[in-house]
Amino acid sequence: MTDGLTAAVTIVRRPVPQRPLRFGVDLHPVIRRIYANRGIRSDADLNTTLGALAAFDSMGGVTQAAAILRHAIAERQRILIVGDFDADGATSCALMVSALRAFGAPAVDYLVPNRFDYGYGLSPDIVALALQRSPAVLVTVDNGISSVDGVAAARDAGVKVIVTDHHLPGPRLPDADAIVNPNLPGDEFPSKHLAGVGVAFYLMAALRAAMREDGTFNRLGAAPPNLAALLDLVALGTVADVVPLDHNNRVLVRQGLARIRAGRCRPGIKALLAAGGRRLQRVVAADLGFAAAPRLNAAGRLDDMSVGIECLLAQSYEQAAAMAGELDGLNLMRREIESDMQAHAWQQLKALAAGGVLPAALALASEDWHPGVVGIIAARVKDRVHKPVVAFAPDGENFLKGSARSIEGLHIKDVLERIAAVEPSLIERFGGHAMAAGLTIRADKLENFRTLFADTVAQVLGRAGAQRIVWSDGELPARFINLYVAEALRREGPWGQGFAEPVFDGTFSVLEQRIVAQRHLKLRLRPSSGGQVVEAIGFGMAERHPCPARIRAVYRLDVNDYRGFSNVQLVLQHVAPEVGSPRGIIPEEMTAEEMTSEGITVVEVATREVPP
Repeated sequence: MTDGLTAAVTIVRRPVPQRPLRFGVDLHPVIRRIYANRGIRSDADLNTTLGALAAFDSMGGVTQAAAILRHAIAERQRILIVGDFDADGATSCALMVSALRAFGAPAVDYLVPNRFDYGYGLSPDIVALALQRSPAVLVTVDNGISSVDGVAAARDAGVKVIVTDHHLPGPRLPDADAIVNPNLPGDEFPSKHLAGVGVAFYLMAALRAAMREDGTFNRLGAAPPNLAALLDLVALGTVADVVPLDHNNRVLVRQGLARIRAGRCRPGIKALLAAGGRRLQRVVAADLGFAAAPRLNAAGRLDDMSVGIECLLAQSYEQAAAMAGELDGLNLMRREIESDMQAHAWQQLKALAAGGVLPAALALASEDWHPGVVGIIAARVKDRVHKPVVAFAPDGENFLKGSARSIEGLHIKDVLERIAAVEPSLIERFGGHAMAAGLTIRADKLENFRTLFADTVAQVLGRAGAQRIVWSDGELPARFINLYVAEALRREGPWGQGFAEPVFDGTFSVLEQRIVAQRHLKLRLRPSSGGQVVEAIGFGMAERHPCPARIRAVYRLDVNDYRGFSNVQLVLQHVAPEVGSPRGIIPEEMTAEEMTSEGITVVEVATREVPP
């Protein structure tokens, strides 16, 4: 059940606190265990009302930025938003434009650089384009923290510049009139994981407070706009950017999801979800990430993100649906391009594997690859081989543009900084997060980069780099594999990066199996401990067919809605033969020293059953 390229898997059960936790709210015992596994310790950790959000004025730079915008609105000056070409950038841009118009700004426009012509961020070329619109104030969203030259060019032209961003800053900050970024050194804002759209939301909260305090709304005879109406955009952008769902982000996403389910969201989000076949009343965070976000991202990957932003700004569902249809078409095109690129990537992997053990990190490239899709290819390869990956596509005649994806425990931007320190001329430019980054190199330096990238990652990770861990919340008793528990899990959360969706493991007898849609594995299973037969699906697991008669499966408990009926379904994450003692599960008797010698950092494996 392996092709020699797919990384070996170790199933590790999350430790469960020895003393049961008691909450003021009534929780199903499975939910109680899940929350305990994720560090929830009190009712305060479960509070996802808007009152639980961190205060806006605890974020550095937000007061100065709000003052600039308040003055621009009062003086009826032109404000130009400069966005980014991914879903976080699109939602940030739409949020800022919508809010400023609601606050009474008479002239608000936006500009999104075409990634293929201008690259990323507020470059001097983008500033030259922006100046044609004669803005008095320029606001970046989801970019700008590394745009030293672009900010200088704008200010030299007499334009005030506000940078709002969440990316990690470099050694030199741009000389903007105000910078709003919770990741600036010394910033006291408690949530460092805001997406770009979250930063934009907080700036709008500060602006509303400033305008209310100076009596602007009273003079206009208008009530302050309800910022909760922006939370659908905040939820979409936060989930799409795969930032960790710390407590603050969970509040933002949960509140946004509540508005979406109630139908109180903008037409563009309704249309994107409909294009992805999702029912509004049943939407969860994963639907934003796997249905709405890819269609929005397709515009920035293949064409121009403006159509995505216009979809989010549309005032009628008819307008939004037409643009969502266009985005859906782009997404289908992206899938076709991705499929061809993936096939080529697998060929490169097989050639590398034929020469021996794969290096600690991979740098793949092809002159035929699309620069807007290399990030997806890097992610796909990373998921399969469990190694950091950079995928490169041509960027003009002499350069390659790469997108990097990392694995848990490796900060990819730090790796690139190490490489730049060793060979300053190797990387032309780079930036990004712990788990994802972008970079540009000269085409003739690809082999040099490959070697140094693999060597640097090997130095950082050591032998632990070969260990792929699938985390489990333990075995779910057969009596809990039912629709009631699946619905309860669906209601909780929101689940996502840093607050993982519940995953269980167990052994099953395989009663039936088949391939559906040529790519997916469909099973009928019976838990080894007895209980009812349950349906299971493994998306993209066709190569696992045929399965043995008995398997160990890692799965999510899900609700399958089909033709008006709902039933419980296991969504398979990993399937392996069942052998003697559960293969891949760390035995209870293994000591901490033995685990360390095996490259495993977990010191406890919980096997206690959920209380009745």
